[in-house]
Amino acid sequence: MSEHISLTQSIKNGQKYMELWPMRKELTPLFPEQRIIKATKFGVKVMPAVAAISVLTQMAFSNAQAMPQAIIIALFAISLPIQGMWWLGNRSNTRLPPALATWYRELHQKVLETGYALEPAKSKPRYKELAMLLNRAFRQLDKSAFERWF
Repeated sequence: MSEHISLTQSIKNGQKYMELWPMRKELTPLFPEQRIIKATKFGVKVMPAVAAISVLTQMAFSNAQAMPQAIIIALFAISLPIQGMWWLGNRSNTRLPPALATWYRELHQKVLETGYALEPAKSKPRYKELAMLLNRAFRQLDKSAFERWF
């Protein structure tokens, strides 16, 4: 990745990529995205409660000595889903390795051959282009078209 992307932009990209990535069981053994997305979504739901409970418990028991540790635990808990979104944001803008780029082009050609309009294949595709193409392919192609790959 040649360009510098800010942390906030990377997190926003991660949120978009979470929505874009096709959550299909065929992709689970090939890509870590599905596991990262599930963990990140779980973290978004659960970690704020973990953070609040860690601080509120110490407050409820008037345990001032343990408050610094409780705050550290709370910050760590809140950071977990943010780390997932940051990873996804960076991943979405990462160029595909050569073997995967070849597969992207083959899949792109296969979708075109079935008569569906696509934007031209990228010469240096990134994971977000692969996600968009996979979404289109899963919607447009029948299962027999995927037998070669899955």
